[in-house]
Amino acid sequence: MGSSIILFDDESKEMKEYENPGFANPRGGKEIAMSIILRLKPDAILVREGFLCPGSYGMSRGRIKYIPADSEDLPENLKSLSTLKGKAVDELDFSFFRENE
Repeated sequence: MGSSIILFDDESKEMKEYENPGFANPRGGKEIAMSIILRLKPDAILVREGFLCPGSYGMSRGRIKYIPADSEDLPENLKSLSTLKGKAVDELDFSFFRENE
């Protein structure tokens, strides 16, 4: 949903930023972003409720784990990453991948 995709390596603590080609694309933007994310081969992705659409969820399901987060604040999420990682799941509740209203 943002203009960047951030890849964080938990072992090296290295962060890389990539342009999100799906940003500001009202039709298919989330699927475009997910295709880039999947090419980067992360183990997991931080998600907030309403973040994924059914298409992007379907693309990623079974390929990565999902880490539910309450905040969009990256520094805050990184500070609590060890706690968040413990919440990683293979599948999400419908509320996480519904279309925003």
